[in-house]
Amino acid sequence: MMERRTLLQAALLAPWLLPAAARGAACAAPGWADALRRDLDAMAEELTRTLRPWTVPDKVFVPESYGLKAGELATGAIQHAVEACAQAGGGVVRLAQGDYVSGTIDLRSGVMLEVAEGARLLASTDLKDYPERRARRPTVQDSNMGMNQSLIFAEGCTRVGIRGKGLIDGRGTPDNFPGEETIGATPGRPFVIRMLDCSQVVIADIHLRDSPCWMQNYLNCDNLIVDGIHVENQANHNNDGIDIDGCRRVIVRNCFISAEDDALCFKGASQRPIDQVLVEHCRLYSTCNALKFGTDSQGDFRNVLVRHVEVGGPSADMRAMKRRKADGGISWESVDGGTVERVLVHDAHVVRAESPLFLRLGDRGRVRPEQVRPQPGRLRRIVFDRVTGSDNGRRGAFFTGVPGHPIEDVLLRDVDLPMAATTEPAVRQHDIPEAPAEYPDPHMFSTVMPAYGLWTRHVRGLTLQRVRFTTTGPDPRPMLLAGPDADLPCIP
Repeated sequence: MMERRTLLQAALLAPWLLPAAARGAACAAPGWADALRRDLDAMAEELTRTLRPWTVPDKVFVPESYGLKAGELATGAIQHAVEACAQAGGGVVRLAQGDYVSGTIDLRSGVMLEVAEGARLLASTDLKDYPERRARRPTVQDSNMGMNQSLIFAEGCTRVGIRGKGLIDGRGTPDNFPGEETIGATPGRPFVIRMLDCSQVVIADIHLRDSPCWMQNYLNCDNLIVDGIHVENQANHNNDGIDIDGCRRVIVRNCFISAEDDALCFKGASQRPIDQVLVEHCRLYSTCNALKFGTDSQGDFRNVLVRHVEVGGPSADMRAMKRRKADGGISWESVDGGTVERVLVHDAHVVRAESPLFLRLGDRGRVRPEQVRPQPGRLRRIVFDRVTGSDNGRRGAFFTGVPGHPIEDVLLRDVDLPMAATTEPAVRQHDIPEAPAEYPDPHMFSTVMPAYGLWTRHVRGLTLQRVRFTTTGPDPRPMLLAGPDADLPCIP
């Protein structure tokens, strides 16, 4: 064991000093990772070729033709335009003449809601204008958050969307929509967009600002395209940028998202699988987690390719409700029985994150009250490839499962992440609780973890290829530390 630790330290700190035979002595490069890259590249090519925006009929409906009067709430006129559009076989409902103040709008199949450049859809600040829309198919989302109000709602629709160069403003400040920060229900704070059990969904080009709660929630949708949107959700607690839950065949590209809570968050509360996802050319910033799967992880999350992204905390020139670094840059979590597997991130830049990388396999087991508590899921076949960074914090990355349920098969290749140095005492790894049911977030154990680079526990099959963590100054912690019940990393 001591001999291998010595070899590990030498390979991490100065791999060029080791002979080729020694560099390859620990293990072979994982063949599964190269096969995964081929499979996911092919998936991305197929999605790019076949997942295109649906063709919107060339018919335009405007609320001004349906009784809109200056100075009055626009909800009724917009809804009448939506209904007329749907009855005509579909088309565009266009908001193009200034400001429209509205409560809940129910979209229908075949309707593209367009907020034109220069126009604004402003959320009413009166909670009475948001009648409840309870899901026909209850999910963990309902039993946990209890949120049934939103500005824009769609359920069971085919060919539906929102587009335009204008602005949708949720006006969700605490003055308008007060509430406490929570990991549970958020009463009295509507979402801006919520779409359930829909197919052929397009969200394109729109500017979204300041929701009272989450900005967007897409649950159990097929063929979802989110392209070119600009999101600033920095007005209230629980201000997620976008939450994609149990959706299949998904493209998220060319997006800017700055959020007080998670920026781009995938979830499994629908208890349906997330499968075939491409995220590319996005900038994702958060004071919580910039890119995440969790915490609701009842459904599976697989076949996901993330490439050419920048993730982390908001910069000094970005508006932020809380001025701090991101808690986590990239966080993949399974704590409610779901399987997370076949996930590849490459060409990513992590900035202003306390923990640039975070993997957590836990045993919270949250499901609907009438359901049997599940066993822990699996977290496996995870790749971080060509990951760089700047201005990151001091906590360090860490990967941890729980006893009897290790994280499996993880590859870090061509990773170069600078971290802030600290002279403060680190938590001792033997003092870190297992905490299997604790809410999973990178801050869950300590502000200073045992390694400034990467600490692992309950991990099997970890491979490091050309991995380097550096610090801004002296730091007494090791760069890498394998904790109890963790394999020493393979260094091919």
